[in-house]
Formats: sequence, structure tokens, C-alpha cells
Amino acid sequence: MIVRVLVDVPSTADETRWRSALAAAYPEGEWRPDDAEDVDVLVAWRPRADRFVRTRVRRAIFNLGAGVDALLALEHAHPGTLPAHVPLVRLEDSGMAQQMVEYVTHAVLRYLRRFDEYEALQRERRWQVLEPHPRAHFTVAVLGLGVLGAQVAQALAALGLPVRGYSRSPKQLDGIDTFAGDDAFDACIDGAKVLVNLLPSTRDTDGILSARTFARLAPGAYLVNVARGAHLVEADLLDALASGQLAAATLDVFQHEPLPADHPFWHAPRITITPHCSAETLRDEAVEQIAGKIRALERGERVGGVVDYARGY
Repeated sequence: MIVRVLVDVPSTADETRWRSALAAAYPEGEWRPDDAEDVDVLVAWRPRADRFVRTRVRRAIFNLGAGVDALLALEHAHPGTLPAHVPLVRLEDSGMAQQMVEYVTHAVLRYLRRFDEYEALQRERRWQVLEPHPRAHFTVAVLGLGVLGAQVAQALAALGLPVRGYSRSPKQLDGIDTFAGDDAFDACIDGAKVLVNLLPSTRDTDGILSARTFARLAPGAYLVNVARGAHLVEADLLDALASGQLAAATLDVFQHEPLPADHPFWHAPRITITPHCSAETLRDEAVEQIAGKIRALERGERVGGVVDYARGY
């Protein structure tokens, strides 16, 4: 049986590139045009709002990323939009974990060795040696221990830093003090010097980076947010920086992207901004994974990365 596949991504040029790469990895598929009314598989990234009205998807939806919040937002806004009987499958790593490890490790080491402060001193032409942070007390709390978060936590622990990890369900990771469930959240973050957010974006986690959370960290703590902008209460971050409860923040994700030119974050000297680049989807790895999973579904096998709609990831 020939599997009919449709690709839906925002850019026409990107759609052509993705379709070409997927066709090379899965040549036995039949690649359907944008106006197709009936397909077996949809490969999508932020698809058009009326996609599931215009096109019936019969067997699987593959999301071109680890986060599925954009697709779930359609379902939340219009219940019944996503076909309930069709599995939604997210990417598992596909080269993103190594990028995320590099990004977060760089941010944490920059704060540990106070390179951010040396940059400020350089601008002021001041020659001053700063006392390093005591490594034994530079506790890092990693929120989210999925495929990306687990590797980030283990990489930081390998540097000799005390690392805690939080997840919804229990996880065991060598060298990491792990905490699970809502009741354990405060224990994980209490007194942490660095908070790294890699949580999935769900209705339960949105707004979790708030004044309440910041107050439980060590005074002068640091925030690294590489998950979603919806996790962060922006006004609370600015207040925490103004009071000194937070010393600095590295932000790769924002509530509105691109970040508007008049946003106060651009003018906050203790906020480092990057344009949602901490871990980009690598096309070759992604298409190989998707092609393999389509073939597995054809054989009637279970595939990894199937999203639990109730949990949101």
C-alpha cells in the first residue's frame, strides 16, 4: 500500500526543502499537494489553522520539533480539531540534544566563571579580578528530564556541579538528585543558584517561571529558559532582576517571537537574548527519523514520541 504524505510548514521554500528531503529518505511514499483532501500522514510545523478542516489525516501526524504546543493550541482553541484516533508524534532528539547541551553548558559556565560580569567590566575599561563562585554551592536545578533535559543535566553534573532534576514522573539519573511530581517542585528549586527550564509547554506549566519560583532560589540566582516563552511571567523576571533576587537571565524563547523591538528585555543589561536557536531541528536527522517511523507504522509496530494529549507531551 502506498502511503500518501502531505508536508505543511509556514514557508513555501522550507516546504519544498522538507518535501525533497523526505522524498529522498522515503521514496516509496506518494507526496500530496497542499490542497489534498485525504492523506495518510501529515508532516507539519505550525500548520495553517484550517489544515484539519481541509484535509483528513488517517494514520499519523508528525511534528517537526520536540515541542507540540503549536498543534495542541489549535486543539485547545477549537476542541475536536485534531483527529483523536490519529497519533501525534514528536521528534525525539534528531540532533537537538547535543546543541542544547552546548547552549546550556555555555550559559551556566558563563555565570559560574562570571564572564558576563567581565564583559561589563571590559565595556567600562576596568581591570578587576572577581572572586569565583564556589562550585560546591553553585547548584543547578534542571526543570524537565525528557530526552533533552536528561542529557543537559548529566552534562552539567559531569562538570562537577551539584545538579538537581525535576520531572512529572519519577526518573533515575546517575549523579543527579531527582524530584518528581507537583509536591516535589519546591524541594527541587529551593536554594538553587541556577534554574534551567526545559519543561514542555502545557496549561499546567505555563507561567511557572514566576515571582513565587524566583523567591525560592538562592539570592542572586540565574535563569536559563530554553523551553517556551509561555513559561515565563515577564514582569516577574524584570522585578526579580531589579530587586537582585535574580542576578541575570539567558533567554532563548519568548511569548512573542520575533521579540518586538520595543520590548523591555532588549534594554535590560542583565538579560542575554538569543533568537530561539538553542537547539534547531536538523533536517537530515529529522527526515531519517520520520521515514523510519512511517515504515514502522506500516509494519504495525509501536513508535516512540507519541504524544499523550492529556499530558500535552
